[in-house]
Amino acid sequence: MLYVQQSLSQGEELIHVGRFHWMYTVGAVVNILFGIVGCILVIVGAIYFKSNFGAGFDSDTWVGAVREIHPGLRLLAFLVFVFGLLSFAQRMVIKATTEIAITTSRLIYKRGLVARSVGEISIDRIEGVIVTQGILGRILGYGRLKVRGMGVGEVVLPPLENPIAFRKAIEKGRSS
Repeated sequence: MLYVQQSLSQGEELIHVGRFHWMYTVGAVVNILFGIVGCILVIVGAIYFKSNFGAGFDSDTWVGAVREIHPGLRLLAFLVFVFGLLSFAQRMVIKATTEIAITTSRLIYKRGLVARSVGEISIDRIEGVIVTQGILGRILGYGRLKVRGMGVGEVVLPPLENPIAFRKAIEKGRSS
């Protein structure tokens, strides 16, 4: 919350801080799993294809069979794995560099690692808040919020834990 704390004006108080739900991290970990599974599928598929439709293998071990696979297929398997890791890293950087807060005078939504993007809506200019929760979101307590402001448009926030409490904090900020 470094940016939010630095940008508080005199007399402005922090009401609520929005946090990513743990399911966001689970989604990031699933990207790694997809990378691992994709890598294994490429290797196993190449071994299966070569052993059933090709000349076969000189080696009786899996490691020897992998070494006999075409280098392009080994590179493809590696790239699939790296893509899964990069997807995980991207989501975790987004999580680490996003700040969402409600103060007594505004909604602050800051994101970005090197290039910073900050969206602020004056709390008295907020027209409405739409909470979107699917079945899993209702069960596990997370959802998205769309905040509509007068003359600003719509700010769509990432999946937050307890979106109803966040909406109530906006109402509290509007009433104070």
